[in-house]
Amino acid sequence: MLATSIESHGGHALRVARVGSGPAVILLHGYPDNLQVWSELAPRLAHCCEVIAFDWPGMGYSEAWNGGATPFDFARRLRTLMNGWKIETAAIIGHDMGGQPALAFAAEYPERVSGLVVMNSLVIWDEKTSWEIALLRKFGWNRVLLERMPRTVFFRAVRTFLPRGYKLSAELRSDLWASFERPEVRKFVVRMCAGYQGTLPRLKQLYPTIRTPSLFLWAERDKHFPVAHGRKLAEMVPGAKFEEIARAGHWMALNLAEEVSARILPFLDTASCEHAEINET
Repeated sequence: MLATSIESHGGHALRVARVGSGPAVILLHGYPDNLQVWSELAPRLAHCCEVIAFDWPGMGYSEAWNGGATPFDFARRLRTLMNGWKIETAAIIGHDMGGQPALAFAAEYPERVSGLVVMNSLVIWDEKTSWEIALLRKFGWNRVLLERMPRTVFFRAVRTFLPRGYKLSAELRSDLWASFERPEVRKFVVRMCAGYQGTLPRLKQLYPTIRTPSLFLWAERDKHFPVAHGRKLAEMVPGAKFEEIARAGHWMALNLAEEVSARILPFLDTASCEHAEINET
């Protein structure tokens, strides 16, 4: 588990974890998880970087901020946090619904991103997903399931995100479930899903404008967002790299953290140099 602290940003509490020192790497989680989904990967990246993970405002144990809940709103919140932390540039790693804000941030604030990694995310809005995701994208069903059946949603996610036989530690499972169980978090997620659904077509149009060095790292056996999402994304972002991790599932940052870090660390080394060259030109 990552050691955390509570910071105040604009008068709102934000749960944050920091590990390591060096160039900044910021980790963006999805749902129904929180920053602890990075508990295996963050220490492995911290050998050469300052790794920062946080609960999105409105999720985990962070208080909600005013405003919308689209990927573009999340990207603006990330910029606000970086300004507060006095971080000029950082490598951004987004997973699941953290992937879309990462892409929006790279498109809108390219000078702030030294490298971009996106993993297992709904990035091609009209590409096939699992039936569970298709159901949750329908606002009426989304609201009913999240508000009335949170345990079913959460534990179904855990079962489909991890391979058979892999069990979360009791501490991690408790932290993830306790935050998702909070009514205010689930109400925020309902808003977020609606916001994402309405803006994903616009986000897709911005992919060709991204010039940040990018790596799209996908799980071969992601049951919700097939590798076609990652491949098509890489085709749309100029110069992007695509890598597939064999036998991996959606939460590969947990159960395959060693392999995931082995793909990300070399990329971060080269991305920082490419970012400097891009800025010079």
